[in-house]
Amino acid sequence: MTEMTLWDIVRNLVFSARWTVLLSLIAFSGGGVLALLLLPLRTTSMTFFNAVSRAYVDLFQGTPLLIQLFVLFFGLPLIGISTSSWSAAVIGLSLWSSAFLTEIWKGCVQSVHKGQWEASASLGMSYLEQMRYVILPQAVRIAVPPTVGFMVQIIKATAITSIIGFIEVSRAGGMVANVTFKPFLVYGIVALIYFILCWPLSRGSRYLERKLDVSH
Repeated sequence: MTEMTLWDIVRNLVFSARWTVLLSLIAFSGGGVLALLLLPLRTTSMTFFNAVSRAYVDLFQGTPLLIQLFVLFFGLPLIGISTSSWSAAVIGLSLWSSAFLTEIWKGCVQSVHKGQWEASASLGMSYLEQMRYVILPQAVRIAVPPTVGFMVQIIKATAITSIIGFIEVSRAGGMVANVTFKPFLVYGIVALIYFILCWPLSRGSRYLERKLDVSH
């Protein structure tokens, strides 16, 4: 068997990194949509809906992502629902992301001055109208930096999906290391790929925080 060159190693790892990027984008998008649906429930004064949304958030924040993936990949087939490693990874990361994004955005909504709620209520706006026209436009400005920063956590969390057989960059790194017997080189390149993906987002988050001056 022909020995893999450095170029072959880099090419294989970069090729597999596209699945890391794709999974991260889908998980972020799916989690964001779910979080937007949960946010009104999480911030409402109606006890029942607030309790349900809080239980959802506590469930996914309070249990390891690895266990959630195991339940989706190994548990669902036991009740007749077949799942692939790809679908389990997408669903698991989306649900996990939605719980954290819901709490991030809840904090941003609650940081809007109470007077804004009172002023919009005095105009006869309903809760949903207050959120849509008054609160969310102000909360978005506050939410952008932490939301961008959380994307870094999603990218790093994709590595856990290798446990259920999804081949992203860390799983591909393990496979290449087993073939080449060069784990230090291979995992060094894997770490570099993660750095290239995450560092711009980290810097972007800090830049946006300064640019938007969210502390004021």
